[in-house]
Amino acid sequence: MATIDGRPAQYGISLKQLRELMEHRGREGVAKLTEFGGVTILCEKLYTSAHDGLRGSNTDIEHRRETFGSNVIPPKAPKTFLTLVWEALQDVTLIILEVAALVSLGLSFYNPADEDAPVLQEEEDHHGWIEGLAILISVIVVVFVTAFNDYSKERQFRGLQNRIEGEHKFSVIRGGEVCQISVGDIVVGDIAQIKYGDLLPADGILIQSNDLKVDESSLTGESDHVKKGIDVDPMVLSGTHVMEGSGKMVVTAVGVNSQAGIIFTLLGAAVDEQEAELKKRKKGAEDGRVSVKNMHMSPSTDGIKVEADGNYVQQSTSPVEPTHKKEKSVLQAKLTKLAIQIGYAGSTIAVLTVIILVIQFCVKTFVIEKKPWKNTYANNLVKHLIIGVTVLVVAVPEGLPLAVTLSLAYSVKKMMKDNNLVRHLDACETMGNATAICSDKTGTLTTNRMTVVQSYICEKLCKGLPTLNDIPQHVGNLITMGISINSAYTSNIMPGHNPGDLPIQVGNKTECALLGFVQGLGVKYQSIRDEITEDKFTRVYTFNSVRKSMGTVISLPNGGYRLFSKGASEIMLKKCSFIYGHDGILEKFTRDMQERLIREVIEPMACDGLRTISVAYRDFVPGKAAINEVHFDEEPNWDDEENVTSNLTCLCVVGIEDPVRPEVPDAIRKCQRAGITVRMVTGDNINTARSIASKCGILRPSEDFLILEGKEFNRRIRDNNGDVQQHLLDKVWPKLRVLARSSPTDKYTLVKGIIDSKISENREVVAVTGDGTNDGPALKKADVGFAMGIAGTDVAKEASDIILTDDNFSSIVKAVMWGRNVYDSIAKFLQFQLTVNVVAVIVAFIGACAVQDSPLKAVQMLWVNLIMDTLASLALATELPTPDLLLRKPYGRTKPLISRTMMKNILGQGLYQLFIIFGLLFVGDWLLDIESGRGQDLGAGPTQHFTIIFNTFVMMTLFNEINARKIHGQRNVIEGLFTNPIFYTIWIFTMISQVLIIQYGKMAFSTKALSLDQWLWCIFFGIGTLVWGQLITSVPTRKLPKLLSWGRGHPEEYTDGMHLGEERFDSIDSDKKPRAGQILWIRGLTRLQTQISVPVIGGELQERLIPVPYCKSNTDHAIRVVNAFRQGLDGRYGDVTSTSLAEALRKQTSVNKRFSDTSSIEYADNIPDELTIPEIDVERLSSHSHTETAV
Repeated sequence: MATIDGRPAQYGISLKQLRELMEHRGREGVAKLTEFGGVTILCEKLYTSAHDGLRGSNTDIEHRRETFGSNVIPPKAPKTFLTLVWEALQDVTLIILEVAALVSLGLSFYNPADEDAPVLQEEEDHHGWIEGLAILISVIVVVFVTAFNDYSKERQFRGLQNRIEGEHKFSVIRGGEVCQISVGDIVVGDIAQIKYGDLLPADGILIQSNDLKVDESSLTGESDHVKKGIDVDPMVLSGTHVMEGSGKMVVTAVGVNSQAGIIFTLLGAAVDEQEAELKKRKKGAEDGRVSVKNMHMSPSTDGIKVEADGNYVQQSTSPVEPTHKKEKSVLQAKLTKLAIQIGYAGSTIAVLTVIILVIQFCVKTFVIEKKPWKNTYANNLVKHLIIGVTVLVVAVPEGLPLAVTLSLAYSVKKMMKDNNLVRHLDACETMGNATAICSDKTGTLTTNRMTVVQSYICEKLCKGLPTLNDIPQHVGNLITMGISINSAYTSNIMPGHNPGDLPIQVGNKTECALLGFVQGLGVKYQSIRDEITEDKFTRVYTFNSVRKSMGTVISLPNGGYRLFSKGASEIMLKKCSFIYGHDGILEKFTRDMQERLIREVIEPMACDGLRTISVAYRDFVPGKAAINEVHFDEEPNWDDEENVTSNLTCLCVVGIEDPVRPEVPDAIRKCQRAGITVRMVTGDNINTARSIASKCGILRPSEDFLILEGKEFNRRIRDNNGDVQQHLLDKVWPKLRVLARSSPTDKYTLVKGIIDSKISENREVVAVTGDGTNDGPALKKADVGFAMGIAGTDVAKEASDIILTDDNFSSIVKAVMWGRNVYDSIAKFLQFQLTVNVVAVIVAFIGACAVQDSPLKAVQMLWVNLIMDTLASLALATELPTPDLLLRKPYGRTKPLISRTMMKNILGQGLYQLFIIFGLLFVGDWLLDIESGRGQDLGAGPTQHFTIIFNTFVMMTLFNEINARKIHGQRNVIEGLFTNPIFYTIWIFTMISQVLIIQYGKMAFSTKALSLDQWLWCIFFGIGTLVWGQLITSVPTRKLPKLLSWGRGHPEEYTDGMHLGEERFDSIDSDKKPRAGQILWIRGLTRLQTQISVPVIGGELQERLIPVPYCKSNTDHAIRVVNAFRQGLDGRYGDVTSTSLAEALRKQTSVNKRFSDTSSIEYADNIPDELTIPEIDVERLSSHSHTETAV
């Protein structure tokens, strides 16, 4: 018989049987498990040990992978480079240019017999094809540059995702030892430890559990927490969250065979079906309406019920409240508005240019010269159209999305080195506008390396560690047992890596401090744990934010039970009726003694910044009970928690020190100088919080501040009905600096209140830090949510925007600096780009009116606009941040994107450049003594006159790029120039390219080689922009009208009907649909928005949707869920007048989840125009995934 690693190769249970077993829930699951002989027999069939786990040998692990599959779902193949090229070609302006260039190319070879034409012209005519070809080549270059950027961006995001997935570890027992392994390495048969806050990476069956409650809403849509236990419901599923308790499970299904995997693979097949269906419908669509055949639901349905595992979602035609989405990032909002405004202006001028050119040509040719129509004139009209389209191309800031993406991607890469792992790209920029930070205390402001430094035992206060001899023996034994047993067994103290290193604290740091206290007394806590293992526990009351304590019940040899309890001192002492006094004599714990203990022991400890914890116990005995014991005849009702945990006997109070991180006070000072208010929100005692806040510098003696406890905070902000009132909150939050003894709900209320408040002029932008599962709502609500990379639970990480890999507050300050740098980089690029656009558009327009030709030819404008702007965006987007960024106040939500200083620079430089160009156009030939280029025939070759105009324009633009590096009116524009090698390399490269274009471009670029004198004139005019820039800086900005600032606030008036990339036109009213004229600009801004918002990387499972052959073994439950999803999807093509069912499902499926759009970087403009229906992406529906510490 074949063996693997000393055991039979054939398992006692097959993959099919395991899949069938995992389909059952609750009592049904218990019964099915009993058929297999129970969990112990199941472990034997899988050749694993419930206590020691797998042996961990490579051959064994590999064999399990081959037999039961690996814990990864193969990723959706990334888009190929050619696909991205094809998508880049869909750009409307480029298509118009391609068509016009092809027509021009065709017409240049069309030579009808023309008796009047002089013979000489033939020489010039055979160059006519060059311009058409040059435009085509320019378009191809642009397309390849765009596709390459998208390709590299996608690769970068996948790399980022892989890094996160690699960082997601899980605790398993292998070879009798607990070890952390990557989620992808988990195999069937592994024994996994699960605890509060975990996101389960595989399906399993419980071996042992303590007070375990799981949130299964990601699979079932049920928001209630499901109680799990060996006798209640032993099945735990991948993608679900542990909300309370702990336990051990044997892994029974991984990857595509897990329940989440089955659903995701089904959804993957559903996506393919939907896409095929969509294509069919697109063909059959009429009048912009989509046909509704093959629908799961008829369009006439008024109210539809869909069953999703017992949940009913009622859908009616009546309007519903929109679901809460995070508002657009500050920058996104401003750029959207700006893109639309620029678009309208550009299209107007482009159309006018074409009309004027055509009218002038017609009047001159047919009216004045009275010539008959000849077919060759078609070529003239196409040339005019090309000039118009080129003006349009120049008007739209094509380089802007690229600048935004480059700047964000570059910053994200650099921020990783500063311990900021960015999950949502726009969070990086939003952080630069933050005006308030609500921070946790433990681990963020403090080191999270906790130690017991004071203790109060038997009425003795000891400032330092007592010895075991100082404590009466029976009390000492109870304390050491109480701490060792009543702590999560995942909390441990390991020896340091090197001799002399501090011990490593693993798990909950408060518990580690208590375990260190036990070790300091000379007792080995592990020997106590080995004697009383977790499976011997009768009941565990796990710690949560409501209890603020933890309790464990164990059975005693005499048939009785003992409850050990520990928790926050004030709360624990209220539950105590007895205490050990001098020499360990039991005393009644009166109200007076309680108050004295709080006043004389706990408050002084708290004022020293210590966290105080009390340890207590209670015995339940079957025989005669002592004064502090409880007699019972039948087993106590452990569900009656209040009764069980009352009348405790207090054993000790300890003070735990968690020192302030040395770098935090300086970081907080920087925040305050940068105009950011730091608030501390903690669950700790108010005195401890006040002490730490003073040490950090959050509380400044000169300030008028508020310190509140959660209860008092709620009393002040709620009305008589208990509802939160914004006007009451507005009286509290501006002065509030510390919120102590707060619950996660208080944190959420505070964050929401500050964000919604309108009392500050620029509206607050709030960042929040959190580490616990219950911090999720506050992290999601905040403009930027920071989760702790070390102490944070998976749930908190999933809800966050940025993960602090070192849990350190000073990393938040670096995030602020990078955020401000992103905003400034984009403003610099805008300042540069808009100057180029304004000048090029006006020159083309006035040139067309005055000289019947544009002084800047189509190919030349393409070079200036597309290629040069791409390079400029790279140059200006990669400036490094400087500490000066933290010396100014935040911009806030409503400050204009283009400030008056920037507008002054744009208009000032524009006037200079226009003056020089028009000077050269009308008198340049006379000044420089060259042949005039004005009034040349269509077929005439390039002239030195127009070449000088083009070259001067490029030189002025190049030197203005140096001016654009400063946007706050600084005089020294050269400062820091040589610290950015990318900038000066690109600048030099552009200059060399320009020399080659002028000297050797000839017909292709419509240029004629220039002499050295002429070159010097061009460079002289270029350097003039630097001198002119100094004059502009001297003009006082404050004297300028506020009208000059542009791009202010949120563009609701433009984007109400089109939340692009999310629900596209939620209400399908005719007035909300974009008019035909708007479509092009919507396309432009969609491109812009998707470039900014799309880099949101989901987890492994949601990314990896693949269709696999589906076998009967899937559950009705899974099919119901998928059908519900599918019907929701079909809703988007069905009844367009009713609110989307998928929207309701999405709302229900993952409450408040911010949906992740994985690495397929789709542009919303790829969606057919007819589909003016909320866009629901199946990948978004499956947004809960395993490894969702994702980016």
